[in-house]
Amino acid sequence: MRILHVAASYLPAVRYGGTIVSVHGLCRALAARGHDVHVFTTSVDGAVDSDVPLLRPVELDGVQVWYFPSKVLRRLYWSPRMAGALAGQIGTFDIAHLHALFVWPVWAAAKAARRAGVPYVVAPRGMLEKALIKKKSRVTKTLLIAAVGRRTLEQAAAIHVTSARERAEAAAFGFALPPLYEVPNGVDLVPTPVASVGLSPAVAALCEGPPFLLFIGRISWKKGLDRLIAALPHVPGVRLVIAGPDEEGYRTTLEARAAAAGVGGRLVFCGPVPGAGKAALLNCAQALVLPSYSENFGNVVLEAMAAACPVVVTPEVGIADLVRDSGAGWVIDGAPKTLGAGLSALVADSQLRRTMGERGRATAQHYGWAAVAERMERVYQEIVA
Repeated sequence: MRILHVAASYLPAVRYGGTIVSVHGLCRALAARGHDVHVFTTSVDGAVDSDVPLLRPVELDGVQVWYFPSKVLRRLYWSPRMAGALAGQIGTFDIAHLHALFVWPVWAAAKAARRAGVPYVVAPRGMLEKALIKKKSRVTKTLLIAAVGRRTLEQAAAIHVTSARERAEAAAFGFALPPLYEVPNGVDLVPTPVASVGLSPAVAALCEGPPFLLFIGRISWKKGLDRLIAALPHVPGVRLVIAGPDEEGYRTTLEARAAAAGVGGRLVFCGPVPGAGKAALLNCAQALVLPSYSENFGNVVLEAMAAACPVVVTPEVGIADLVRDSGAGWVIDGAPKTLGAGLSALVADSQLRRTMGERGRATAQHYGWAAVAERMERVYQEIVA
C-alpha cells in the first residue's frame, strides 16, 4: 500500500514533543511491513530550520520524508511548495494520514485529497479538547474549527484516536464525524542499554544520589507540574527530577512556586535527556509521574512501563486506563494532598514498586510498534476497501 503521512514538523525537530516521535514510530513500522510510506512535512524547528535537504525525499528508517520550506506564517506552517507537491502527487497514494488539526499542512492535504478522491484519516493528536481550547486559545481555535477544522474532520474517511479519552473529547464537539478508530501509540521494546559509560556527569550523579521522582516531557503549563510541585511537601525527603525542554519559559514560574512551597532545594532541572540518559533515569527513579491537565495518550508512560519503572498519572492522561487496569502504577487525582499522599506511600514501599514495574513491563510487550502498525494497517485496508 502506498501511504502518505502529513505532519507540520518532523524529526529532527524533537522540541515539539511526543507527537513527532509517535508519528515516526508508526511510519517506520509500516515501512517495515512492506508499505511504501512517505511523509510531507516542513523544515520548521522553532525559530530556525532543521538542517535537512528540501524538496526531495530523504530516507529515514525506510520512510521517505519530504521537507518543505515555510518562510512566512510559520506558526501555521504555511508552505506553498508543499501545496504544489500535494496537488501533483497526492493522487498517487492509496490513503493519507493527517496528524494534528490547527495547522495549515493538514487543511491543505485534506483539501487536496478530497479533490483527488483519495481517502484520508485525521489524527487530532490531542488538539480536540474543549477545556484546553477555552483556557488557552479560545477565540483563535474556535474560529479555526469553524473555518476549516470542522470540514476537515467531517469529510475524512476516519478519525484516528489513541485513547478512549481522546475518543470522548472528539465526540463532545457534536460534529457529524466519520468512524473513529482507536489505535494507541507504540513503544520501542528493545531497551536502550543502561550503563554508566557514556552518561553525562549530571545524569550519572542523579542516579548515584538520593531517591528521586521523575518527570519527563516539555516544561509546559499543560503538563501539570504546578500541582506536582504543590504535592511535593507531602512527600518528604525525595527529590523531583524534571527532564525536558523549556520552550515556553515556564521554568521560572515553577521555581518560584517551589520556593514558596519550601521545596525549591528538592527540584532538579536537567534539560532534555535522550537515549541512554533517559533510560538511566527511568531505571533509577522511584516512579515516573505525569500529572497533566490534558494528555491524549502519554508516550513517556508507556516508555516507563517498558523500562519496568512504576508510573503515577492523573485521570486526564489518555493512557490512565491502561495504567490502572495493568497494575503498572496508580491513577491519582491532581489535588496536592491526594497526589502527595499517593506518591509518599509508593516511595515507602519498595516491593510494591517492583511489582508495578514487572506488571508494566509485561503489559508494554503488547504495544510494540510492529503490533500497532498491524492494527493501523487493518484500518487502512478497511477504509480503502
